[in-house]
Amino acid sequence: MTAPLFTCQHLVKRYGSATVVDDLSFDIEPGECLGVIGPNGAGKTTTIKLLTGLLKPTSGRAIIGGYDIQREPVAAKQLLGYIPDTPFLYEKLTGREFMRFVTGLYQLPEAAAARRTEELLELFEIRDVGDQLIEDYSHGMRQKLSFASCFLHDPSIVVVDEPWVGLDPKNIRFVKDFLRERARNGVTIFMSTHSLSVIEDAADRIGIIHNGALLHIGSLNEIKALSRNPGSLEDVFLELTNAEAAP
Repeated sequence: MTAPLFTCQHLVKRYGSATVVDDLSFDIEPGECLGVIGPNGAGKTTTIKLLTGLLKPTSGRAIIGGYDIQREPVAAKQLLGYIPDTPFLYEKLTGREFMRFVTGLYQLPEAAAARRTEELLELFEIRDVGDQLIEDYSHGMRQKLSFASCFLHDPSIVVVDEPWVGLDPKNIRFVKDFLRERARNGVTIFMSTHSLSVIEDAADRIGIIHNGALLHIGSLNEIKALSRNPGSLEDVFLELTNAEAAP
C-alpha cells in the first residue's frame, strides 16, 4: 500500500476555553482528492491554516510528504500549493510580475519558470492581461492568477479553500476538470467547499467537519449509507450535522 503523502495527527486548536479544531486525524493518499464539507463555523478554515502552517496548533501535527510543517516548514512548503478563498496578491504588480515574484520565493530556475508561467497564464486564460496591474483584475481573474501561481512550482500536495468563488460556470467546470487531471497525475488534493455538487464530482472521499471534529469520512456511497433515508448528499449532510447538533 502507498504511504500517505498528507497526514493529520490529532490536530487541536484552542483559543482560551474554545476548541475550534478538535482532535482531527486523517490520511490522504498520493493522487487522492479529499473534499471536506461542514456548516459555517465548523472549523474548516482554521483546519486549512493549520495544515498549511499559517497557524500553530495547540497540539498535534500536520505531516507533508514526511515533513512536519511546524518543525520543517521550508521543506514541507516546497511540496505544498495553497489556493485560499480570497487570494492575497500584490496589486501594484502585474500578473507576470507576480509570477516572477513566486519564481523567486521557490528559487525556481528562471528560464524554465518563465516558460511555465506563459503556459499557466494561457491555460487559465489570463495571458492577455498578464501585463496589467492586478488591481485592475476582476475577482475571477485574481482567482485564476492564484491557481496559476500555485502550480508554478509543480506541488505534490494542493490545499484549496472554496476555489469557485468569483468564477463563472465555465471556469468552475474547467477548475474541476483541472484538479481531477492533476489528481490523476499523482497530486494529492485537500479541498474545502460549500458546493456539494462540486464535492460529488471531484472528491474521491468526503469528510464532514462539525464543531471542529471530523464526524465522518468515506466515499460518497459510504457517506450516503450513513443516512436513515439515503438521498442526495445535501440531504445526508443536513441530517448528519443536525443530528450531531441535537441535544
